[in-house]
Amino acid sequence: MAEPRRADPDTAPPRAAAASASAACVVGGAVAVTVAVVAGPGPGLTGYVSEAGVTDSAYAPAYRIGVFALAVGLLLLAAALPPVLRAAAVLLGCGSVFALVSGAVTCSAGCPLPPFERATTADLVHGAASILAVAAVVLAMLATTFTRAAPSALRRLAAVALAVALPLAGATAVAMLVVGRGGLVAVLERLLLLVAVLWGTATATAVALGRQARTPG
Repeated sequence: MAEPRRADPDTAPPRAAAASASAACVVGGAVAVTVAVVAGPGPGLTGYVSEAGVTDSAYAPAYRIGVFALAVGLLLLAAALPPVLRAAAVLLGCGSVFALVSGAVTCSAGCPLPPFERATTADLVHGAASILAVAAVVLAMLATTFTRAAPSALRRLAAVALAVALPLAGATAVAMLVVGRGGLVAVLERLLLLVAVLWGTATATAVALGRQARTPG
């Protein structure tokens, strides 16, 4: 009698379940934030995404729920990643914490940030947490791409996302320091967030479906 096949630890049911839940949270969170940004009274494509969460907005609860869902999605993705991607998992865990802080601390109207605007303590905390959350996700892409023992499918997804996210992240940082709040920063920020959401969803889906070819050796 043939021996029963052992479950691959990279595609074991708990990891697959966490990955499925992660994909659902990331997609659901992104939809909630998008609704708040599009339907809310914010400045549209001339302001930050975070302006949808200002307390005076009727869509602020939807925005915060969306951010919290994204934070949970990052944490679940960290738990779902294969053990060889420990560095990426730690970065995603940090990103989840920063996202929670970003959702819990609301910025003031316009979400002002230096060097062009006077910011309150809450503005600085919210802004720093938001930036660090996105940075942690981009660094997780980097860690996944350069972990040679990682499943090849996950490395490919991370490499493609990183190739787009790094230039966007750099351009966003420069624009915030040189130009300040406006249409350029708004578009760059939204594109960077879109890449992060797509990568998180695709990676979680790949883990959930077990479509992870191992790297040789």
